[in-house]
Amino acid sequence: MPDPRTPASDRSGVPAPAAQDQGGTAPRRLRPAQLIFEPQAAEPEAERFFDLESIDDPTELLRRSTELTVAFRAAAERATDFQALAAAQLADPRRFDALTPAEIGARADWTPDYAARMVEYGRGLQRRGEQL
Repeated sequence: MPDPRTPASDRSGVPAPAAQDQGGTAPRRLRPAQLIFEPQAAEPEAERFFDLESIDDPTELLRRSTELTVAFRAAAERATDFQALAAAQLADPRRFDALTPAEIGARADWTPDYAARMVEYGRGLQRRGEQL
């Protein structure tokens, strides 16, 4: 049996003309329903560290945590190489705005001695032409 109500729009997205009810009066406009309760605020999820908390098997936990440790160490070593390259580039005397190791150390929160070692390490990486 066909629906006696008029569709809100046709397929082209153009609103359909308002239909008159059987009494010949203008159609009734529908209002949105009022909320009778406040929606619950989304509770923040508990912080999880790579879902290690949910692993019950100690063998699996050891395997997965070791895997993460190795990955983080490799990432830290690679980031250190990038730091050294950046320090060497910033200290390059051919730059008009070359920085001293003390200035580089201040920017990276290093001691001046450590910054000087990083500059030298970075220059070594540049000489070897290492591609990171």
